[in-house]
Amino acid sequence: MGFRPKARILEIQRMSTEDGPGIRTTVFFKGCSLRCKWCHNPESISMQPQVHWIGSRCLGCKTCISVCPSSSLSLTDTGIEIDRLTCNGCGACAEVCPSTAMELLGKEWSLDDLTNEVIKDKAYFEKSGGGITVSGGEPAIQAAFVGMFLKSLRERGIHTALDTCGLCAARALDQLLPYSSLVLYDLKEIEAEKHKQFTGEYNDRILENLLYTAEYIRSHIYPAALWIRTPLIPGMTAREENIFGIGNFIAKNLPGIVDRWELCAFNNLCKDKYLRLGERWVLQDELLLQRESMEQFARIARESGVNPDIIVWTGSTRLEEKRFQGKKSAAN
Repeated sequence: MGFRPKARILEIQRMSTEDGPGIRTTVFFKGCSLRCKWCHNPESISMQPQVHWIGSRCLGCKTCISVCPSSSLSLTDTGIEIDRLTCNGCGACAEVCPSTAMELLGKEWSLDDLTNEVIKDKAYFEKSGGGITVSGGEPAIQAAFVGMFLKSLRERGIHTALDTCGLCAARALDQLLPYSSLVLYDLKEIEAEKHKQFTGEYNDRILENLLYTAEYIRSHIYPAALWIRTPLIPGMTAREENIFGIGNFIAKNLPGIVDRWELCAFNNLCKDKYLRLGERWVLQDELLLQRESMEQFARIARESGVNPDIIVWTGSTRLEEKRFQGKKSAAN
């Protein structure tokens, strides 16, 4: 048999409406080049497979404990406890768990199997103008596989989107951009020191790669569109000077290139993910932003020099449960 490329996938999420236009299937690749303090997918950061325990599903049968080759599992008064120092993520416990309470995060997929799995949703894409988004983590970490995956989708006439934090080698982008219909590019923090403080890395390479991506778009048919996304995190990126600075950078360096600048409201729905990984989330007690705050950030963005028509804010706010999407007219 010939070589079959493989990648480590965290999750395949169907019926997504937040990762590009239309109804989409988002493939989350494992491994990230940043470690953002607000990360909503902490299980995507490590490249290594991990297991976690979902208490609401557990039957208390102890089957997982009996098969663990490293004796990393034990039953306590609060449920199954995982010794993260000895657990190697082999997944033996997840394979035998009768209620799927033990779950393996990070499974290997071949290129053919992954492609065949996601194109099952093609009818939804065609009716809604949607497609498939590669996300993470950071998909550029597994660039060779992701490039082949995007190419296989493009050959089938499926709209593709690359969701990237931008911290990667330019040669990785060279493998991904030709087969991406849309690029979703994160600009989290404009000040280098604060970016380092919040994410673990400086932002110079991220800004350089954004300029590289913009130039690529100018000189090629694909990608056909570029969206910028900025998470608004209380006490961190949700600062007027940060939003104005990012907008000023876009206005000066990317005129006419950015189709959408999305201000993404902080959400706190990932608390349990950290607990299941045996970690404490530093933002677990943080409240959602108020709608008035989001509208104020949108006003600051419009005053930064960018085309005001590209500015959108999304996410849940403190005073309402439903999801809002504010545009220029909604904020006036």
